[in-house]
Amino acid sequence: MKVRELMDQLELFLVAGASGVDKEVKTAYMGDMLSWVMANAQQNSAWITIQSHINIVAVASLLNLSCIIVAEGASVDEDTVEKANEEGMPIFSSDLNSYRLAVKMAELGIA
Repeated sequence: MKVRELMDQLELFLVAGASGVDKEVKTAYMGDMLSWVMANAQQNSAWITIQSHINIVAVASLLNLSCIIVAEGASVDEDTVEKANEEGMPIFSSDLNSYRLAVKMAELGIA
């Protein structure tokens, strides 16, 4: 599934990184501790988190993740938006909590 399709299916709000919405999403990862995400997330994952600072873009880019979904309506810092746009890393916002997002992704066949 493409990031663009995931955005539509989950009714996500695009915050940054519009140039990266044609990336492939193969799996999902949910976590908020950056070092843990770095050690365990897989390439081409959609990452669900409540973190919103600039370091999430660095982690996602390093791991070649497909996108970042910021859950629970958390606002994304302006410097994070700027860096995500530079890197072409899609960041989405959702009012749903991480669990509900993960369930919806599993229903779409992304696990």
